[in-house]
Amino acid sequence: MLDHLTHTAPDPRTIAGTTGDWELVIGLEVHAQIASKAKLFSGASTQFGAEPNSNVSFVDAAMPGMLPVINAFCIEQAVRTGLGLKAKINLWSAFDRKNYFYPDLPQGYQISQLYHPIVGEGEVLVDMGPGIARRVRIERIHIEQDAGKSIHDMDPGVSFVDLNRTGVALMEIVSRPDIRGPEEAAAYVGKLRQIMRYLGTCDGNMQNGNLRADVNVSVCRPGDYEKYQQTQDFAHLGTRCEIKNMNSMRFIQQAIEYEARRQIAIIEDGGSVVQETRLYDPDKGETRSMRSKEEAHDYRYFPCPDLLPLEIEQDWVDSIRDALPELPDEKKARFVTGFGLTEYDASVLTAETEAAAYFEAVAEGRDGKAAANWVINELFGRLKKDERDITDSPVSPEQLGGILDLIARGDISGKIAKELFEIVYTEGGDPAEIVAARGMKQVTDMGAIEAAVDEIMAANPAQVEKAQANPKLAGWFVGQVMKATGGKANPKAVNEVVTARLGL
Repeated sequence: MLDHLTHTAPDPRTIAGTTGDWELVIGLEVHAQIASKAKLFSGASTQFGAEPNSNVSFVDAAMPGMLPVINAFCIEQAVRTGLGLKAKINLWSAFDRKNYFYPDLPQGYQISQLYHPIVGEGEVLVDMGPGIARRVRIERIHIEQDAGKSIHDMDPGVSFVDLNRTGVALMEIVSRPDIRGPEEAAAYVGKLRQIMRYLGTCDGNMQNGNLRADVNVSVCRPGDYEKYQQTQDFAHLGTRCEIKNMNSMRFIQQAIEYEARRQIAIIEDGGSVVQETRLYDPDKGETRSMRSKEEAHDYRYFPCPDLLPLEIEQDWVDSIRDALPELPDEKKARFVTGFGLTEYDASVLTAETEAAAYFEAVAEGRDGKAAANWVINELFGRLKKDERDITDSPVSPEQLGGILDLIARGDISGKIAKELFEIVYTEGGDPAEIVAARGMKQVTDMGAIEAAVDEIMAANPAQVEKAQANPKLAGWFVGQVMKATGGKANPKAVNEVVTARLGL
């Protein structure tokens, strides 16, 4: 079996242009809202969907004389995230002011961490297929406060400002330019989301804006990326453009595809790509210019005078590390070795913490492969059809486990089990009691099975001769017996009797 934690993906993705092939180079800045009931520097609520401007403290509104106070829990969540990404935790970090004017930023600056982030270098292993993972390096994770929200579509002549998000704690997870294609970029964001959901540090709700990404895209000729790896000279990677505020895996892929081809067309026509910030329009399937790309000096960064440097103890970091839950890669590996699952099945079952917990409850003390098949194929399939989540499953782990127990004891066949599953899904109830009450128990009486086989064979002598000449036709009798017994006969016993009666 391939080791999915060590193998790397095949050759980087290339895009054919009119003058030859091009390679994609992608780096992401993922903004993850820290799972906290209070904001980064105030006690205001972070509840989503509240009335506009109802979750705003004097600090958030930048009232004169109001000073920020660090939310210790947000710091802990950032450290927990860094540990989950195998990153270096900096025991000394500091906050800076990033100055820019916008109506939804009352202070006129954002408190962030440019020079001394709380989390240093780490890495993420992105699954790209069975036995294949790509390593994406994390450059840093810094903490910063979010801005508010400007609303431009409520009135044709007036814009509104909602400050509820102002001051909400964000982790900005900055990757190295290690990502080589649209699918890999989406998979990377998905892996980050999965890890943080396991850690409980971000709920990953992209629809609510709790997880969004700025995507940096550039193109270069084959071989230039290897030169960059050797020299760490970004000039080899081409001029990058940043696509802001992407909140959909699908849109991330589409935007990268478009932007790469746009840049290739410019270069091949003899032009130069301009470094700028762009927005993606999903309706038109294209990116458009937003503003020229700012550099750090444009924001006039300087140390925040209202906050002392942040110093944390190694013992405290170690206590957080010791309390980390089992993370996706480790859980997936355990499912493969402990339950005998395929990598694909293990990946599906560990995609969400709730799904993994459900499966383990079903599989406890039972056949792991059988449990996985029923959870993935029957339960997940039905939930998807009904657009329901595993947390809203009408069938509990105990009920599904009960169905598996009935199969294992030979009380019901696979066909009956599917009928039973449907009853439990739609009506509820204890599987064993339903089988008893509705007469669904499998027929295992050999006398009754033999009688059914003899009756079918006596009525079909010509078919008997054909089956004796061609043993592959014996299955016809099995099907007829199962039909005659309403699917209740034990299939294995029926096969044995048919084979014996035919003298095969």
